[in-house]
Amino acid sequence: MKMKIQIKPLSINEAFQGRRFKTKKYKDFEQEFLLKLKPLKLPKPFYSVYYEFGLSNVLSDWDNPVKPTQDILQQKYGFNDKNIFEALVRKVKVNKGEEYIKFEIKSIDN
Repeated sequence: MKMKIQIKPLSINEAFQGRRFKTKKYKDFEQEFLLKLKPLKLPKPFYSVYYEFGLSNVLSDWDNPVKPTQDILQQKYGFNDKNIFEALVRKVKVNKGEEYIKFEIKSIDN
């Protein structure tokens, strides 16, 4: 079933008041993730992204890990997420200790 609602989407910045600060857990995750990422040459914008999250706790919402992952990828590879025009996100149930993040960034036609 498809549905189209005429309403302006609300950004995360518009949804909350005040500043949000990174937790120690986020800072530790960011440091470890950045160290594990290999060099990568990105195609030219605009982008289509694929994110797959191997989660041992599937009660987590599918979109919870997207923003931190995407922010760290931007930091590492020097792109702006405003250039992402399409995304596919998948969560996969895995055993505890086997969690992972898989991603692909491709160029799409303007």
